[in-house]
Amino acid sequence: MSAAAAERIGKYEVLRRIGMGATSSVHLAWDPFRQVEVAIKRLRREILADPQRGRLLRQLFLNEAALAGKLNHPHIVRIHDALVTDEDAWLVMDHVPGGTLEDIATPATLAPFERVIEIVFKATRALDYAFHQGITHRDIKPANILLMVSGGSDIRISDFGAALHSARETTQIAGVGSPAYMSPQQVREVPLDHRTDIYSLGVVTFQLLTGHLPFEQENSYSLLYSIAHDTPPPPSELRPDVPEALDAIVRRATEKDIERRYQSWSEFSHDLALAFRNRSLALAPDRLGDTGKFGALRTMRFFRRFADAELWEVIGLSRFDRALAGTVIIKEGERGDAICFVLAGEARVSKQGRLLEVLNPGDCFGEIAVFSTASGLRSASVEAAADTELVTIRARALERASETLRMHFYQAFLEVLATRLSLASARIANL
Repeated sequence: MSAAAAERIGKYEVLRRIGMGATSSVHLAWDPFRQVEVAIKRLRREILADPQRGRLLRQLFLNEAALAGKLNHPHIVRIHDALVTDEDAWLVMDHVPGGTLEDIATPATLAPFERVIEIVFKATRALDYAFHQGITHRDIKPANILLMVSGGSDIRISDFGAALHSARETTQIAGVGSPAYMSPQQVREVPLDHRTDIYSLGVVTFQLLTGHLPFEQENSYSLLYSIAHDTPPPPSELRPDVPEALDAIVRRATEKDIERRYQSWSEFSHDLALAFRNRSLALAPDRLGDTGKFGALRTMRFFRRFADAELWEVIGLSRFDRALAGTVIIKEGERGDAICFVLAGEARVSKQGRLLEVLNPGDCFGEIAVFSTASGLRSASVEAAADTELVTIRARALERASETLRMHFYQAFLEVLATRLSLASARIANL
């Protein structure tokens, strides 16, 4: 092992430096306890030695360290460990290797509209989760939204050092925030809430659609004046093929009047999901995308009690398929452990040639496989009566899911079984 490989930060073995900024460096390291690679952000020595900047940045590190273990969401970077002293300051977090949104925020590197919608949608859900934990980020920008894989749409939001940690804490910290992404409320230094993040994400969306910022001025004073007083152009003015629905979303997210802006993350998410669906992608399994999948599952009664994080986990466990009309999806007497949900279309359940039930969007079948994997024999056949979109989850995949997710599945399946028993009893009583 080389001397460089033996360098340590705390108990972590440094593998290599992977980034260098104006105030900190980022290192790839090995966590010997969890046996995984991690990223360590460390304040530079000369910054620590600066009486003014050093004090401010140590405070930001302390703010972020205070969130260790508290923000548990699939689209938020987790903080695992930290050290903040007068001599040293570092944070240990998930290693997210795919770069940042800066990589797709220039005119030459723009992503397809569908990918932009997915990325922004996931960001709205992550920030909504943080909001419900009493946290407002205050520094949303492309550099703070990381990509798990270059070219993908799976994201992690990072750098919560500037965050407000409660609904009552509305004061600002001088020198915090990136001017180009600041809301008018930040510029005017008035009390803030989650709607400042909504504005900033609207600016990020504008940049992902056009490769430009809404306001591009020669100096900070002119920039801040424009943010406070001017109306930004629609993205389509810079890129004519931007859909009208995305123009409308950006316009509402970046309203100067805070009461005309999106009032909740759910409103923002809803309009993004509609924009995605209106691009005729909702029923194409090969192009459905995580936004479409999330929206489809969220509308199902079965998943109404599942948290956002659990729905993302479901998407990771599932396969989205299309069965053409006449396709036998499962056959009576055959073995199988797949649980299926009808996303769109219609399917018919029959036993020995006799029609038992018609399944519509939101209905599930094959759930007995969850409770009886020993025999695994299908008691009835299911055939697609029309072209049908399906969500399929293997019982083995569900066994690998988190304990909380499995509990919610079992509760929901018991409700389904109870409803079916009730309907069967009613039919018998009417014979």
